[in-house]
Amino acid sequence: MGRALIVVDVQNDFCEGGSIPVKGGADRAVAIVDLIRRAQVGYAYVVATRDHHIDPGGHFSEHPDFQNSFPVHCVVGSAGSEFHPNFAPAVTSGAVDEVFYKGAHSASKSGFEGFAQDGTALADWLRAHDVSDLDVVGIATDHCVKATALDGVRAGFAVQVLLDYTAGVAADTTSTALSELREAGVALSGEPVVLA
Repeated sequence: MGRALIVVDVQNDFCEGGSIPVKGGADRAVAIVDLIRRAQVGYAYVVATRDHHIDPGGHFSEHPDFQNSFPVHCVVGSAGSEFHPNFAPAVTSGAVDEVFYKGAHSASKSGFEGFAQDGTALADWLRAHDVSDLDVVGIATDHCVKATALDGVRAGFAVQVLLDYTAGVAADTTSTALSELREAGVALSGEPVVLA
């Protein structure tokens, strides 16, 4: 059984200049690419998740609460939905083995709600590739990274979040997220990056 790296939502709309920017997102993209280069031999697979919204209903709001509803972001075909330029070369070079698209018609914070282009769900893909352990990185620590890690545990994987390779929206919500992750049995490595 092998270990996989899951890179969560390193997209333009979640980095500086995007519609829901997380400070430090662009720098984390650089760090993640460096991690992939240095640790590629340590991972059986590297996969990425991508918000891919068409009409997610109440997830888009003109008056968002930033917990369940957010400004319009990562709309299919928009520049904001593309992988950040600091991370995109990892995808185009083939260093990322598969991309999982999530949220066409729902909020879908968790990468485990995502599907590859052929319709395979993330958990099914990982099991088919004999993956047992997951390292999770990306944006944002207190939202989609958290949701992905929690769903990974629920799906029966051993999960670790590499905090040095994540970016959180705010200190309070990141702290709460880390508590939730610990309680769920997710291993935490490194220090959270919160530049808000």
